[in-house]
Amino acid sequence: MVVQVNKQFLGRGDAGEMIEWLASIGKTENGGVTRLLYSPSWLEAQLAVKAKMDQTILQTYFDRVGNLFGRLPGTDSNSKTILTGSHIDTVVDGGKYDGAYGIIASFIATLRLYHTYGYPKKSIEVVSLCEEEGSRFPLTFWGSRNINGAYNLDRVKEVTDAEGIPFLEAMKQAGFDPKSYTPPIRSDLDRFVEIHIEQGMILERNQNQVGIVTHIVGQRRYTIQIKGESNHAGTTPMVFRKDALHTASHFISFLTEKAYQVDRSLVATVGRLHVKPNVPNVVAGEVEFSLDIRHHQDDVIESYCNEIFFEFKRYSECLNIELVISQWMDVKPVKMDEEMCEQAREIAELKNLRYQEIISGAGHDAQVFGTTCPTSLLFVPSQNGISHSPKEFTSSEDLEIGIDLLTEILYKLAY
Repeated sequence: MVVQVNKQFLGRGDAGEMIEWLASIGKTENGGVTRLLYSPSWLEAQLAVKAKMDQTILQTYFDRVGNLFGRLPGTDSNSKTILTGSHIDTVVDGGKYDGAYGIIASFIATLRLYHTYGYPKKSIEVVSLCEEEGSRFPLTFWGSRNINGAYNLDRVKEVTDAEGIPFLEAMKQAGFDPKSYTPPIRSDLDRFVEIHIEQGMILERNQNQVGIVTHIVGQRRYTIQIKGESNHAGTTPMVFRKDALHTASHFISFLTEKAYQVDRSLVATVGRLHVKPNVPNVVAGEVEFSLDIRHHQDDVIESYCNEIFFEFKRYSECLNIELVISQWMDVKPVKMDEEMCEQAREIAELKNLRYQEIISGAGHDAQVFGTTCPTSLLFVPSQNGISHSPKEFTSSEDLEIGIDLLTEILYKLAY
């Protein structure tokens, strides 16, 4: 059965109009959006979404860290809650759709269901999560990890942003005084459903309308430091050099080639490189580079890391060059709930949607919730695969298809 819902009620307008409305808060000169955790634009956006929810049947409230909820209460007071939504924060000069679409889609879908069927059996809550990106402070998923109990104030006592503002001070300035903090852990969640733009090019290239995420990749991030010896570029023979940049080049070539060999789903990225002294006529004495490794199976990541780091150590010892490998992120892969994936597949087939199973190469709040309750993550296409950019775009047609699918899923879960 395909549910026919009232599509006329959309709150403020269609999804595209609401995305433009929300993107006006924190809008940049380039046409992008900057809403960093606890910043004035972040607070304005959360309050604007709350005001929009307050104009509807939804019951609104903030938790102690700034997650915003709009609750449609269920008729069964003993049932658990269906949570749906995404994050309000952005990267610096990011796109309009990342996170925002998930909030807006959940808002529209929930209101359509209410205006067609009335109150659900199980309560539905639309959540605008306070933080996911890690753009202001060096941590991610502050919103969802407080909800599942993985984070509390102890995690951020010594944390500051790039301007030296303490995390707890920024939190206080935004109206969420740490002195009033109590852990906002939710033990009443039955399911979490997140819909998001893909942020990649797979759906578009395959001409599919929907992605049903089966896994969210694990991530390991490292800083690799190589210490050789600076010396004169003209008078130091090649055979006597301890060239840190040459060594780094070997490492980067090796890890890239090995990634191709290990598994087509494995990705390894060197995104930042610092060279000292970084002048044309001096052999580089020190190099530091970042390494980001992702795959949906932890044993694949482990095997890959063992292989490349064995080669790093072997090669640096041969050249008598100092090597330091420092790991600063280890996020485990998370598998989405199989039953919820099957439900999404069935609905997509009934609606004659072009869909595919897909692995998410980016992190999402769904991977946090997926460790504590059954969770589903759905994708709609991103034009040209562009995200975290003012050029980020998804067509109104694709936005609407995603909302239709989400509406049907919420109906089956809550009604």
